[in-house]
Amino acid sequence: MSAHRPFQIGVLTLSDKGSRGLRVDESGPVVEELLAPVGEVVHVVILPDDLESIVALLIAWTDQEKLDLIVTTGGTGLSPRDVTPQATLQAIDYEIPGMAEAMRMKSLQKTPHAMVSRAVVGVRKQTMIINLPGSPKAARENLDVLLPALPHAIAKLAGDPSDCA
Repeated sequence: MSAHRPFQIGVLTLSDKGSRGLRVDESGPVVEELLAPVGEVVHVVILPDDLESIVALLIAWTDQEKLDLIVTTGGTGLSPRDVTPQATLQAIDYEIPGMAEAMRMKSLQKTPHAMVSRAVVGVRKQTMIINLPGSPKAARENLDVLLPALPHAIAKLAGDPSDCA
């Protein structure tokens, strides 16, 4: 990674209704705003809750676009159409369980429903992929937990040789 290029970020909202224009995406803009200090949001897409489409976009944004970070919002619950975690697991090389655990721990302080979140955080090649819930409030709360560690983690993935002190 060049020292001059800001981190390149993609924001992917998963919503059947949002993809058809039947619901305004409120989470995507919240995520974009929170990520502004971390890097440049270069792609913003809304897709339906379709496993193959999600996997294909995650792989394209990683392999062709070489994004540093992809943040998804939506599709992390228990309904049959919630397939974001499965798609992410198909796309990634390995998980970063501590980040997903930190999000759930913080959310559990606010609601017992946090324990049914299946959000995954992982890495494909040198791209970090983070699943956030679909509600704007929950997306903000979850991403707030990760923000202090994100620049360091992304820099490490990009090959930063400095020691982790």
